[in-house]
Amino acid sequence: MHKSKLALNKASHLGQDFDEYLAEEGVLEETYALALKRVISMKIEGQMRLKKITKTEMARRMNTSRAALNRLLDASETSLTLTTLVSALRALELDIRVQITARG
Repeated sequence: MHKSKLALNKASHLGQDFDEYLAEEGVLEETYALALKRVISMKIEGQMRLKKITKTEMARRMNTSRAALNRLLDASETSLTLTTLVSALRALELDIRVQITARG
């Protein structure tokens, strides 16, 4: 009896950690970028709610369009620039800390 392709595929990933699996599938960087963007978007939206700032007001404070703000808040849009991020943080009177660490 032959094993199905799915069963063989599952067996080939046994013992791998999730990062290894994502790398093997060729989606590690994309997955990390999406996760990071989701966190950033959620934090900015949360601060906007907390401070009762509408999207229109936020865009005005950032000196940008509502469409540009919507791209910033879209968790699936990973082409965020540092300039846009800094503009949003300044509009919310926030700072950011970045920590880069070794894996493992």
